[in-house]
Amino acid sequence: MGNIYTPMKIFHFKDKVDSLPRETGEVLPPLHIRLKPINACNHGCRYCAYRADALQLGKDMRVSDSIPRDRMMAIIEDIIDMGVKGVTFSGGGEPLFYPHMAEVLRRLVDSPVKFATLTNGGLLTGEVAEMFALHGSWVRVSMDGWDNASYTRYRGVSDGEYDRILANIDAFKQHGGPCRLGVSFIVDKENVGHIFEAAERVKDHGADSIKIGACILENEGAKNNAYHEAIWDVAREQIDRVKADLAGEEFEVFDAYHKLDERFDKQYTWCPYLQVLPVIGADCNVYSCQDKAYNLDEGLVGAIGEEGFKAFWMNGKDKFFKINPSKVCNHHCVANSKNKLLLDYLDADPDHLAFV
Repeated sequence: MGNIYTPMKIFHFKDKVDSLPRETGEVLPPLHIRLKPINACNHGCRYCAYRADALQLGKDMRVSDSIPRDRMMAIIEDIIDMGVKGVTFSGGGEPLFYPHMAEVLRRLVDSPVKFATLTNGGLLTGEVAEMFALHGSWVRVSMDGWDNASYTRYRGVSDGEYDRILANIDAFKQHGGPCRLGVSFIVDKENVGHIFEAAERVKDHGADSIKIGACILENEGAKNNAYHEAIWDVAREQIDRVKADLAGEEFEVFDAYHKLDERFDKQYTWCPYLQVLPVIGADCNVYSCQDKAYNLDEGLVGAIGEEGFKAFWMNGKDKFFKINPSKVCNHHCVANSKNKLLLDYLDADPDHLAFV
């Protein structure tokens, strides 16, 4: 298997890359869409980024929002018709809590569009689980606890939910199929000493991978780094043990636990990745990215309205340039390193390309 995490994937779509600057006037479909079908959730996580007062993410989110069934199916038809390559379902809330998810997946199964989901795993059952297992590309289950007691504290769920989710992972793998099931483990001061224990447990239950990353508590990188500085050595020791003892051909370990400053400060004035990977929220608004979702002041690209997603997206280019990252995006940004790669590529002097 090749590198599934490389930021260089975008350069396999040269037409899209070359269309990104304002002056081309050319609008091409996004390659990948984050689709947030519902904002309600079956878990009550105490650290949820969409409900945290200290983060700009999700500041205008309404928990009651959910994409109406007819509007959702129209969005899916537009996505297929436009030639979008992939869709990832995410929150907001818990995407598998969306009542029309099975119908949505049946339509995608009959299309060329690849699909995946982020989930807490509590509802990864039945027909939806089977369709993801047999036809999806990947499923990533977010976890933080390492046993029933810790999971219940983190998630505000009934006792035994942790074991139920591990059982759902077991059952998911029994379906067979090509879909990779991974776990995302977010490190904080409470679970830092249990990283290895958690990773070993999910591996034993059949997970294909684990992604280990840092919790985000503030909009400022320095404050997040100060929080993690106190647990850095313990985290590194645990993660290194996971990589040494558990990683192999059947279990991939993605070490995403690192200092956070590089994802916060922005010097560039437009966001190329906005045109590559936008977000459609449960409020039927289009946002620039997952780090700006449900921020109407700074992240809104526009409302789909009655015209539909395809008509909205393809009608003019100015909407893609009204967000200035150097002014409004000096917070965590998962696309920052990818944006810098794209801008460096696009800024190359055409008269000197021969001198590689």
